[in-house]
Amino acid sequence: MPAKMNKFFVFDTNVILHDSSCIYQFADNDIVIPMTVLEELDHFKKGNEMINFHAREFARDVDGLSGETIFDSGISLGPNLGKIIIKLDRPFHEDLRFNFTTDKPDHRILNTAYLLGKEYPKKQVILISKDVNLRMKAKSLGLTAQDYKTDHVKDIDTLYKGHHLQEDVPGDLIAKLYETPFEIEASELKTDTAFTPNEFFILRNEKQSVLAFYDSMFAKIKKVDKVPAQGITPRNAEQTFALNALLNLDIPLVSISGKAGTGKTLLALAAALERKKSYRQIYLARPVVPLSNKDIGYLPGDIHSKLDPYMQPLHDNLSVIEHSLPENNGGRRQIKELLEQEKLVICPLSYIRGRSLVKVYFIVDEAQNLTPHEIKTIITRAGEGTKIVFTGDIFQIDHPYLDTLSNGLSYLIEKMQGQKIYAHINLEKGERSELAELASNLL
Repeated sequence: MPAKMNKFFVFDTNVILHDSSCIYQFADNDIVIPMTVLEELDHFKKGNEMINFHAREFARDVDGLSGETIFDSGISLGPNLGKIIIKLDRPFHEDLRFNFTTDKPDHRILNTAYLLGKEYPKKQVILISKDVNLRMKAKSLGLTAQDYKTDHVKDIDTLYKGHHLQEDVPGDLIAKLYETPFEIEASELKTDTAFTPNEFFILRNEKQSVLAFYDSMFAKIKKVDKVPAQGITPRNAEQTFALNALLNLDIPLVSISGKAGTGKTLLALAAALERKKSYRQIYLARPVVPLSNKDIGYLPGDIHSKLDPYMQPLHDNLSVIEHSLPENNGGRRQIKELLEQEKLVICPLSYIRGRSLVKVYFIVDEAQNLTPHEIKTIITRAGEGTKIVFTGDIFQIDHPYLDTLSNGLSYLIEKMQGQKIYAHINLEKGERSELAELASNLL
C-alpha cells in the first residue's frame, strides 16, 4: 500500500485572525501562508481587539519557528506535525487573470492556491477561509475550499437546552417537592438519561406539576420557585429557570440563549442588581461588530457617538427595570447612584480588557458575535468571586465570519455542558408582545 501523502492547506487571513493557533490543528499536513496574508496581518498588529491579539501572536509564533532564517521550502511546526511554508506572490495564472482583478488580496491568495495545485498535481490543495465568497470563487476554479471547522459544534439541533419536560411523574414525588425541605433524592426520579448538573425540569402528570432542578453536589432534585428580581417577575417556566441560575451564587458561569424578546438581557441585569451586595461591580458589555473587521474609528463622530448605537439596547433594558419599580422605591435612585459611582458599568467588551475581574457580576450580551477564543479569553480572566453571564441568539449573528456552528456561544454551551459550576437555559417563548412574537416566528 502506497504511503499516505499529506495535503497543502492554504490559509486566508481571516482564519488566523479567528484563531492564531490554527496552524497547529492540521496534523501532519503542510500549512501554506501566502505573502499577501502576512501583508494583511500587518494592518491588524495595532489595537486592543481580539483580532489584533491574534495578528501579533501569529507573527511572534512564526518568527520564533523560523529564528534568523528565511524559509521557502518550509520549516517544521513540531513533532508529528507538517511544515509551515511562506509563499511569495507570483504572476497570475491565465485562468484567473481573465476572471479576477489582480489588485485584490483575496484573489492573490486564490492565485497562490491555484498555482500550488498546478505545481503539485498529485497533492491535494485545500483553501481554508471563513469567507464564503472566497470559498465559492475557489470552487469555481476546481479548488477544494473549506471553512475552518476546528472549533465548530457538532450539531445545532442537539445543542443542550438546559431544561426538559418530564411527563407521568408519580404524584407522591411532586407532592414531596411542595413539602419541607422541598427536595427529593435524585434516585427517586426515574429518567431515561443521566442527570446533568444544574439541569432544570418541568415535572408533571395529568393533575400536578412542579418546577425543579438537579443539584449535583448533593444529588438532590430541588423545587424552583418563581422569584422576582428588581421588580421583574418571570413570565414562564424558562424565565423562572434562568432567573434561578442567575441569582444562584454557587453557579459562577451561566449562559442564556434565545430569540429576540425572550428576556435574556433583562433577566441577567435584574439578577445582577438584585445580587449587587455580593459583588464589587456590575459590568454589562457587548461586542462591537464593525464591518469587515474594521475598527470603530472608521465610523463618523466622536467616541460617544460611535458607541451609543451599540450600547443603547443595554440602556433600554436598564430603563425597563427602573420603570418596573414604584416611583417611591429607593431602587430607582440606587440605579442612578450605581451608574454615577461606576459600580454599574455599561460599555463595549473591548473596554473591559485589562480591568480586574475580581468579585464582579459580568454580563456579556450578544455573545453569539464572539469567537470561541474570545469566550475562552473572557472566562479565563475571571477572578475570585466573579460570576460571568453570556446571553445571545445563536441564530442572529452579525459577525461576517461566524455562524450557528462556529460562534462562541454555541461552543461554550457544547463544551461546558455537564460542569458543576455551569448552568444554561434556552429561552423559547417571546414575551415582548403578540406582534413581536408573530414577527419572530413568521418573518
